[in-house]
Amino acid sequence: MKYILENPVSGHIEEQKYKTTIQWRNGEFITDEPEKLGGKDLGPDPYTLLISSLVSCTLATLRMYIDKKGLNIHDIKVSSNMYLRIEKEQVITYFDRDISFGQALNIEIMERLKQIAEACPISKILKSNAIINTTIQTNLLS
Repeated sequence: MKYILENPVSGHIEEQKYKTTIQWRNGEFITDEPEKLGGKDLGPDPYTLLISSLVSCTLATLRMYIDKKGLNIHDIKVSSNMYLRIEKEQVITYFDRDISFGQALNIEIMERLKQIAEACPISKILKSNAIINTTIQTNLLS
């Protein structure tokens, strides 16, 4: 098995309700829940992080393609949100993603850029059947 990240992302929570500290390869950041859910809104909540992953991956993937093809497109904006809907007694997650460019583009280029956005790695993961393997351990001796 080959992991995507050289080192895993890790985090911990202490006594402050819902405030977590997440460590990544170059530092750390705080996540929290909104005040309406009992947190203090000190950082993004898990849904915001998930949606941010889609937004940032879309932007980076589009930029890579645009640069590789030598297209003269400077300004790209992506916004996204998600919602849940019950369909056939199953909860389905929908992501809405809006992409805009700071200039007029022809239809063929726009369609190709939409295909590229759909192919960003996070889009592919969100559309696939992901499997989460969980292990649990304790540092306490019995």
